Amino acid sequence: MSIAPIYGNLQGIKPNQLKQLQRLYQQRIRSDRLTTPEFAERIASISSDLKQPVCVYLNRRGQVIRVGVGSPRQTQIPPLELPRYGAQRLSGIRCLSTSIKPIPPSQASLTAMARQRLDALLVLTLTGQGIQRKGGGASGFIKDAYVAHLTPAQDTLNYWEVSPAQDIEAIAEQDFLTLVDGLEEEFSREFVAQKVEDSQERVVLVGLMTDNLTPQKFDDSLQELQRLVESAGGKVLATLEQKRSQPHPQTVVGAGKVEEIALQVQSMGANLVAFDRDLSPSQARNLETQFGVKVVDRTEVILDIFAQRAQSRAGKLQVELAQLEYMLPRLKGRGRAMSRLGGGIGTRGPGETKLETERRAIQKRITRLQQEVNQLQSHRSRMRQQRQHQEIPTVAIVGYTNAGKSTLINALTNAQVYTADQLFATLDPTTRRLTITEQHTGKSSTILLTDTVGFIHELPPSLVDSFRATLEEVTEADALLHVVDLSHPAWQSHIESVKNILADMPLAPAEELIAFNKIDQADIEHLELAKETYPQAVFISASERIGFDNLRSRLMAH
Repeated sequence: MSIAPIYGNLQGIKPNQLKQLQRLYQQRIRSDRLTTPEFAERIASISSDLKQPVCVYLNRRGQVIRVGVGSPRQTQIPPLELPRYGAQRLSGIRCLSTSIKPIPPSQASLTAMARQRLDALLVLTLTGQGIQRKGGGASGFIKDAYVAHLTPAQDTLNYWEVSPAQDIEAIAEQDFLTLVDGLEEEFSREFVAQKVEDSQERVVLVGLMTDNLTPQKFDDSLQELQRLVESAGGKVLATLEQKRSQPHPQTVVGAGKVEEIALQVQSMGANLVAFDRDLSPSQARNLETQFGVKVVDRTEVILDIFAQRAQSRAGKLQVELAQLEYMLPRLKGRGRAMSRLGGGIGTRGPGETKLETERRAIQKRITRLQQEVNQLQSHRSRMRQQRQHQEIPTVAIVGYTNAGKSTLINALTNAQVYTADQLFATLDPTTRRLTITEQHTGKSSTILLTDTVGFIHELPPSLVDSFRATLEEVTEADALLHVVDLSHPAWQSHIESVKNILADMPLAPAEELIAFNKIDQADIEHLELAKETYPQAVFISASERIGFDNLRSRLMAH
């Protein structure tokens, strides 16, 4: 028979004391009672003998499932080992804890209760004395008892409720299951009131402002992450921010903020935490261990959107390659966690089935995908050569994601490209002919317009590399039409991000025409600033077809 484990600080504990702790596993109490006076006194007597706090965890059948020496925080059950019932349920586990000091439950103990979503926390304060009877009975070791439980948090200030000091006999008479059932009904009502679809993931966003970020850039990036998560199908429940000179090497944010995030995750029933920066493999693993839910970074959210939106074989091929290259260094130690935490944002698409496969098999798959992307690159190159033989000038439409590129090519050429007010609505490049007739001379000219994948601030390198066959449409074009969403508050940083990505591309066309889009929705101040800063630009509204005559004439000139 295996020896029952005792958790926490066991230093200095004598063999007979260890046996007393292990015997607690043999105890069982009625499922409708929080405890019995006899069981509570027995725990208190062991704790008095040890001169240390003792925690005993029971399930709803009244069975002891965990015994630890230390406070509820020091002996808590790791999040990944807890049942995941979601925001409508408690964990089905309660904790009986002793306190050497005659004080109510500490903030740390209550936080541990919230992080584990315990049914209840019973804290027994000790008298420092008592009577040990023959046969194992004990009395007189308990001074007061406090009962704490979670409450459905309407706000973030009131996670729990703590009773006044009570007599242990009175607590033992209370109907525990009625209390738990009532709490879970309240949690369920609160959950329904939040209006989150069952298919949607419930997400907590985390932003870290470091010394190299301005407040404006930090806010813009965090708002963009929210749009990305919503585009991926998630529902943002809360956004938490921290300011540090640089990221914590193990957990990105500090220990106190990790605790706060874990508390938010449990109280709101979130099942995903998204960070507005790239995480190292070890940081992601450490955070998942702390939170008990899946943790993704900005790149994983973008990859997930690409996995959902890729329609063509080429697009799916490139997304899978990007996913595998990103996940390969992150496989170590995540197999158990990934299967434990389930799918969703960051795990969709062709790459998800490879997460728990042998590294060598994944590497082989990556090699094969790279060969296929190279073949795709050659095919597209031949297609471009054919177009070049016909001497038809080509214009690649580039711009920040959701700037209105696909809406513009549809309006100009009557194409049927999918459009939506979301980030990365289209991934696959579309090329269409545009015939422009000169009004004065009646002469007609034809150009080819190519709609390309949208850019974004800090576009993941794995995506840039995987989509090189697509992005070559940009480098091989005769000119660029740079579409800018003038209605977006951060339109200037969008221009900067697109220019930075283009600068990293070999031989990007020198000819570039900037088209400020959505002028019907833009602020007057932004419109005036854009006209002053970019006097050679054109100003249009693709959805309302405003400014098209000027745009066509400028395209002919280019």
